[in-house]
Amino acid sequence: MERTNTGRRGIGATGESLAVDWLVAKGYRIVDRNWRCRSGEVDVVAWDRGTLVFVEVKTRTGPTAGHPFEAITPAKAARLRQLVPQWFREHPETSAPFIRIDAVAVHLDGDRHGVEHVEGVL
Repeated sequence: MERTNTGRRGIGATGESLAVDWLVAKGYRIVDRNWRCRSGEVDVVAWDRGTLVFVEVKTRTGPTAGHPFEAITPAKAARLRQLVPQWFREHPETSAPFIRIDAVAVHLDGDRHGVEHVEGVL
């Protein structure tokens, strides 16, 4: 993927697109992206076989900002847990026997990138 966005918002969008591409390549079926409500945002919602997965994506462009997963603070984790039932309230047609919250870290370095995925982080 060619990166054309700059600035914090553009870097985040690039990272989310790379994360979605990676998830799709691993067999995930994307249901929703950038779902927002008053309480916050869910970056990606996707099916992984019979599990509905809520994915938090964090992107960094270098080591000076720390590892992307470091940005998932206890407050951010609590907010993510609260967003899941809100998402279901706004999508009453969706039922899932299992749910999971995952994290994807995207590392950008010029035209190169790396993706790390941790299942069931919360």
